Amino acid sequence: MAEGNESTSAGPPDAESPGLPEAMVAVLGEYERHLSAERDLTPHTVRAYIGDVASMLDHAARLGHADVTRLELRTLRSWLAKQQTTGKARTTMSRRATAARVFTAWLVRTGRAETDAGALLGSPKLHKTLPPVLRADEARSLVEAAAALAEDGSAVGVRDVAILELLYATGIRVGELCGLDVDDVDRERNVVRVLGKGRKERSVPFGQPAAQALTRWLRVGRPPLVVEGAGAALFLGARGRRIDQRAVRSMVHRRIADVPGAPDIGPHGLRHTAATHLLEGGADLRTVQELLGHASLATTQLYTHVTSDRLRRAYQQAHPRA
Repeated sequence: MAEGNESTSAGPPDAESPGLPEAMVAVLGEYERHLSAERDLTPHTVRAYIGDVASMLDHAARLGHADVTRLELRTLRSWLAKQQTTGKARTTMSRRATAARVFTAWLVRTGRAETDAGALLGSPKLHKTLPPVLRADEARSLVEAAAALAEDGSAVGVRDVAILELLYATGIRVGELCGLDVDDVDRERNVVRVLGKGRKERSVPFGQPAAQALTRWLRVGRPPLVVEGAGAALFLGARGRRIDQRAVRSMVHRRIADVPGAPDIGPHGLRHTAATHLLEGGADLRTVQELLGHASLATTQLYTHVTSDRLRRAYQQAHPRA
């Protein structure tokens, strides 16, 4: 799945769809097991793929093509065309085209089909949108405002500062942050071990401000909150168990509101911000790709458009001949 779609949910096929033929249901079940057990994809990603493929198979069945081993390119194209007529976004259609191609390739690879119907299936070209990011002074104001709120010594306040510092320092995904355990933080080397998409592990460094915030959280914030069953979770919710992504997103939006003029961003916006500031500071694309855990350099290159856009705006504001 493409980077940037962390909150996208494919959902089930159209609500009015009748049940699929038994043969299709059986193949879909085998494919779901393949995605979960063999590819080790996250439950969210598996649901997205299965929802899209089920929608495609339902469309094929409605056209009288109930034999999943004999899917045709024109059937897949008519399915995508139907999505377009119902007003589906380009990002949704692109994701569904990808899901269809991955599925038909699996059919061929496992001997369930002789030809790959999706091999020539194109995807709608996406409009590249520039994600909102914070300026360096806004990022500093964000953590300073959170730190001011935490001066009363509240455990949740201390936790929020540590979360904000770590998100901005590392650019890790919110799901990766919530999955961290205490032992994943190497406080001697200021490195955090992250389990990313596809269960790929990477190490990401962080600076002294994040290190200090984490040390304070572990010493004075976490102990009063922790309850039985929390395990080794690094960050805890108000009830003492591992914090969830929704709580982190809500907290980030609340703290962003404390920064005058800052765009309303969530944890993923802080990820964009970290990447943008790294590139503006001179980091090369390959380094940023490794730090963010992008599978493709093309995903990282989006941030070069962000920095170019910011430079262009600054030039137009500052140069007398702009």
